[in-house]
Amino acid sequence: MATRTTDPEARTGLFRTTPLRRRPARSNAGTTDRPPRADGIRWKTLFNGLLRRARELADDLTRPPAPAAGLDPRESQGGPGAATRYEPLGRVVLTDEVSRTLFEEYAAHRASDRGEEETGWVLLGVRDLAEATVLATLPAGAERDAGEAHVRFNSSAQALASRIVRQRDRRLTLLGVVHTHPGSLRHPSRGDLKGDRGWVGQLRGGEGVFGIGTADAEQGPDGTPTSSSPKPHMQCFGGLRFTWYTLAAGENKYHEAPVGLTIGPDVAKALRPVWPAVEAFADRLDRLARQQTRVTFEITQGRDGPALAVTVGLAEPGRAVRVVLEGKEVRYYYEADGAAYQADLPDAPPDQGVYLLLAELAVRG
Repeated sequence: MATRTTDPEARTGLFRTTPLRRRPARSNAGTTDRPPRADGIRWKTLFNGLLRRARELADDLTRPPAPAAGLDPRESQGGPGAATRYEPLGRVVLTDEVSRTLFEEYAAHRASDRGEEETGWVLLGVRDLAEATVLATLPAGAERDAGEAHVRFNSSAQALASRIVRQRDRRLTLLGVVHTHPGSLRHPSRGDLKGDRGWVGQLRGGEGVFGIGTADAEQGPDGTPTSSSPKPHMQCFGGLRFTWYTLAAGENKYHEAPVGLTIGPDVAKALRPVWPAVEAFADRLDRLARQQTRVTFEITQGRDGPALAVTVGLAEPGRAVRVVLEGKEVRYYYEADGAAYQADLPDAPPDQGVYLLLAELAVRG
């Protein structure tokens, strides 16, 4: 693992919100280098203050949103039937940002070079006694398998994304899925029913939420566009329509589900800028999170935009291995007592890189 000859100050760009101006004749008193092992990983010290600013920025970007109105934070975290007897779903509630995400991303999908294919989203939220509130949408992903009559989601990416958003709100659970249909087929198909019946019983309350997107809504009059609800279980906006249903375990048909809106976030929206990294490394990062008990994820500021940061806490207080993924680039850091040391691990995938660093730290004692 060769040492890069990059100027140490240039390597601090990851943690800056604004570039620092280079001062003439500046000494190297602000940085220190540990003597490297001849056969080991070499480290470069970063400024403590910049690390502190990075943590503050990450906290701001990933601060948990205020809970939507009407949600009870004391809701049981057990599985279906653990402590609550659920009633059949009488209503589906979307936060305003979730609804906006669905319409905006559906419109963007139709305008893309894959616009003739079906697309979809996984829905996460809170299941109350007779109501489900959707708080997060996870996209099918660029690596989905899709055509004009089917869509198969990138389940690995969605499993990792679910793990990330649930760090901040453990109440979030899988509620159901939304997918689009060609033409004006506003009802789930026979194939949808066959597939959904196979897993809906695993959901909390044994019942799921299903939305069908179609591009057959009537355009409103010229002027500022607003949404409409021609029927209680429909939402229309800009020529697009979402029609909502529920399906319970053991049932042979879907039921129309009245849909409502409440003010609130889409807590997974912050993942969109780093979704390529989520898809590229989903299996490895999810496996790392299952193997190590102190793994956390956050969105941080990278060199060119938002980046996905993975922190693996170590047994010693104040020490951690940190991996920053920006696009397909992976950078590794060791943090100890407020200082950060960058490691050269060219071409190492994130899980392997973490274990190489842990092995090096074990050798160093």
